[in-house]
Amino acid sequence: MILSGNEIKKRVKTGEIIIEPYDEKNINPNSYNLSLDKELIVYENDILDMKVENKTRKITIPEEGLVLEPGKLYLGRTSEYTKTEKYAPMLEGRSSIGRLGISVHATAGFGDVGFAGTWTLEISCIQPVRIYADTKVCQICYHDVDGDTDILYRGKYYEQKDAKASNMYKDFE
Repeated sequence: MILSGNEIKKRVKTGEIIIEPYDEKNINPNSYNLSLDKELIVYENDILDMKVENKTRKITIPEEGLVLEPGKLYLGRTSEYTKTEKYAPMLEGRSSIGRLGISVHATAGFGDVGFAGTWTLEISCIQPVRIYADTKVCQICYHDVDGDTDILYRGKYYEQKDAKASNMYKDFE
């Protein structure tokens, strides 16, 4: 079951869901809109290796926007920090963003119970498109979990504050 917007509001007030900063204007019928931070990272190499830490560099989205290039992966992050130890969070792109040919996540839209931090966005596009910081690019919804939630996420990306490149290489250590 997915929480309604009204239930998200209630859970934020009780502290069961944390969204910082929180603005009630971002509540939807069954989700909450999250915005894109001004900082992105991109990989420096054309070929990535999952067994090594791949080099990245930072890009700041200027006030006049940044044109994304097709075939390139941009790692951004939400401006908002979220946390819940009771619900399974799920992130999806907003339909208005998708209609511009922008994808905000490749596969990592589903979060584990206990995840806390900002969300890294795996941004790509179909054709060149100009983006802007602080734009509402995605929405988070919360699934009720059936059963005990005594195992909470405390993995490689727990409490992340910045966009994070893949830590897959740690699985090989």
